[in-house]
Amino acid sequence: MIRDLAANYDGFIVDLWGVVHDGVKTYPGVIDCLAQLRDAGKKVVFLSNAPRRAAAIGRNLAAMDIGADLYTGIMSSGEAVYAALRDRTDPDFAALGTVLYHLGPERDRDVFDTLPLTESPTPAGAQILLNTGPDDFLGPNDPSIYEPVLRECLAARLPMICANPDLEVVRDGQRIICAGLLAQWYEAQGGQVINRGKPDPAIYAPTLGLLGTAKPRTLAIGDSLRTDMAGAKAAGIDACWVLSGVDVSTQDAAKAGIKPVATLPGFIW
Repeated sequence: MIRDLAANYDGFIVDLWGVVHDGVKTYPGVIDCLAQLRDAGKKVVFLSNAPRRAAAIGRNLAAMDIGADLYTGIMSSGEAVYAALRDRTDPDFAALGTVLYHLGPERDRDVFDTLPLTESPTPAGAQILLNTGPDDFLGPNDPSIYEPVLRECLAARLPMICANPDLEVVRDGQRIICAGLLAQWYEAQGGQVINRGKPDPAIYAPTLGLLGTAKPRTLAIGDSLRTDMAGAKAAGIDACWVLSGVDVSTQDAAKAGIKPVATLPGFIW
């Protein structure tokens, strides 16, 4: 349980989808665990591959009864993409154009809609493809439905910004596809893809900045071997693997050379 690990760490980097909630509701014991960590003087920053900004994620958490008193901050892949598009100091973003085509649902528009960018209604008129995942019209179940528009983007030679490297998540018991799966197909067809989010170790720097803790005293908690566990390993941070989300095979962890400090059934105290 988390209580058996808490004394060894000052800060906790906690994944959201698959650890804290399933997209609809929190998992049993999560709110109590967060309260116990807070009362023990520990800091918690949520690190999510959600393709939207931290403020929007905070509102979603509040709707699940996770108030701001239970955590220190939020970092997301959407927030990282927003900052990179705004600042243009990241080499991958510096040379990108300012006209984008957005592939994704309306709720993800906060990643770009306050920036000095122009949105094109078609790939042919764009300079960038911003991929935040399946939209609400074609749905999140069949990636092949998105191939026609992705082929248009390939024909226009658009570099893709992937604002959610996850391949899939479990929402209320159902597996649904994410932006990362579309990016994987795009790259396989020869398209350029710029990923932001876990497992890129770069996203851990601003996350640690929010926590204010040293790496040896920080524990990352997640459910995905490909993003959470691999990302923590690349960043040089201890990791705890919880089995409430997408990955449940300990054999896969061994094959990937990933050795979490603990494997738990869930994020419980």
